[in-house]
Formats: sequence, C-alpha cells, structure tokens
Amino acid sequence: MSDSPTSDVEPEVLVSIEGTVGRLTLNRPKALGALTTGMVALMTDALLAWRDDPAVTLVLIDHAGERGFCAGGDIRFLADSAAKGGESARHFFYTEYQLNHLLFVYPKPVVAVMDGITMGGGVGIALPAQYRVATERTTFAMPETGIGLFPDVGGGWHLSRLHGAVGAWLALTGARVKAAGCEILGIATDVLPSERIAEFKARLIADPAAVETILTELEIDPGHSTMIEHHDQIDRLFGGDTVEAILAALETDGGDWAAAQLAILRTKSPLSMKVSLRQLQAGKAMKTFADNMAMEMRIGARVVMSADFAEGVRAVIVEKDNKPVWNPADLTGVTDAMLDAIFAPLPADQEWKPL
Repeated sequence: MSDSPTSDVEPEVLVSIEGTVGRLTLNRPKALGALTTGMVALMTDALLAWRDDPAVTLVLIDHAGERGFCAGGDIRFLADSAAKGGESARHFFYTEYQLNHLLFVYPKPVVAVMDGITMGGGVGIALPAQYRVATERTTFAMPETGIGLFPDVGGGWHLSRLHGAVGAWLALTGARVKAAGCEILGIATDVLPSERIAEFKARLIADPAAVETILTELEIDPGHSTMIEHHDQIDRLFGGDTVEAILAALETDGGDWAAAQLAILRTKSPLSMKVSLRQLQAGKAMKTFADNMAMEMRIGARVVMSADFAEGVRAVIVEKDNKPVWNPADLTGVTDAMLDAIFAPLPADQEWKPL
C-alpha cells in the first residue's frame, strides 16, 4: 500500500469502459454530485476520446450514492472566485457549457440516470442525453433565482421548449418536479424503480444495443403528478411577456395556488427573475444550441459578479438565514439598460465557442 497522502482519494468522476459502454460516474456523493472544474474536464476528455472510438457504442452517465445525481455547480467555489475577480468562475462556466454542448451534439447514444436530486448543473448534463431515466427518488429543479443566478447550462433552450408556460414557471419559482411530472414534461424519457437501476445498468452494459427494449421492460407507471393539476393555471398565469405581468396575473387571480406562487416569487432576486425570463424568450427564438450557450456565457460572466449572487450565497448557503436583501430590491429597479448590459456581447477573446 502506498504511503502517499492522496492514495485513498478517489477521483471526482469514475471513468471506465465496460463492454462497449463508456461510463462516467459522478463521484462526489457527500456533495450530491455538485460539479467542479475538474469534473467537467474529466467528463469532456473522456467524451472526446470516445467520440470516434469504435470500441464505445453508448455512454452511460450515473452517480455514486443514493441521494443525488447532481445538485448543480459548486456554488461556494463560484462565490469565492467572484470575490477575487471571477476569472476561475468564468473558466468554469466556459468549460461547463462546452460539456453541455458536446453532450447535445454527441453522435452516440447517451443514457443519463437521474436517480435523486437533479438540479442546475445536473440538468445541464442530463437533458442533452437521448435517454433520461428518472426514479421515484428524482427531484428536478432549476432553483437559481433564489441565489441571484439564472437557469443556465442550457436552460434558455430546454425550459423555453417545454409545453406552454411551464418553463417560465420552473425558472422563476425554482419549483421542484418529481418523476411523474418529469415524464409528463418530457424531462425524463423513462421512469424506473430505484431498486431496479442496478439491474438496468448491468443489462445495458451487457447489451447496449437493446437499451430501448430494456427500458420498456423495466419502466413503471410513475403515478400522479400534482403539477398537472395546475397546468392550466401555469399557462394562464405564467404566460406573460414580463415578470411584472406575471405578478399582476397572480395577484388578480386570488386563488390559493396563485397566492402561494406569488409568495415564492417575492423571495427571489428581482434581477435574476428578469434575466431568466428574458433568457428563455431569447433562447426560444434561437436556431442552435450553441447560440443559446454563447448567450448564457455572456449572462453568466456578469451575473456571477453581481451583488445579488454574493447576497444569495450568503443568505442561502453560508449563513442560511434565508433572508436575502436583494439589490435592486424590487422589479422597478431592474431597468432595460441593466438587462441590455448583462446580455451584451463579451470582449472577442471572452466570447464562448463550442469545442
């Protein structure tokens, strides 16, 4: 046994080829799989190596531990970087978005097993996959407006293409969706019981060409989705062109569900909400995923340096008082000029490009 102090430190992503399946296992269970720059690099390098390798016919992305697939990016790291000028945070976004795009255009089937918490950065690596497997433990959310960020990693593309106004509802409120809702929305392609995930992986590795047959044999009825009860309300109340219009519709409605959504929105960063809605509107009109990611790089490079992000991290993650003091404090303080500056092109040497 080695005396090296790093000998017992496992890599943050386990990279292997099993049969003809390239396997990427997120290996930070204590951090719920939260992505680091190193994890992004490991996954990208493996995917590039396998892209033209005939020995790999399918890619499986899964995770160690039972609680979470991937809870997002490493928020403390981003906040620490922002306090020091933000260079490493910008590098993380740049390379993470390249990974998101690489998965989106990948020429081989990708299977993502979203068994547990799937939020933020986890959404970015799961939604581009051709097969997205949820279980009864799955919780999907894009909760970024609560910490002064925005639903990045392709949220402008993915959320804007969900049915009706669901994307706006998810982006603004950070609402959590379970397996049944994920399947209804198309976020998940299949729902399997968690106790059969190990069997699914074993059968997939034994016969990757039979992925669809295996999924069909193992899938279950995910049950009832409470979200579907409110689908008409979501479309009616979250379909406005502005955040102000959405809040006005909620206020006018007067029902319990609308009141609950209104109370949630009043806890979110006004700047983040306006950025997020504009992001979805712009993303929906874009022709390519790469164009969307270039937009999100522009937003990310600026929003990570905002006072609201620092305050959101303080209130939600560091001090956990859950009483952020946003600046601007309300929607009227978020001007079109502020939004234009956030969405404006970056200097040429900082603009995002795919791999």
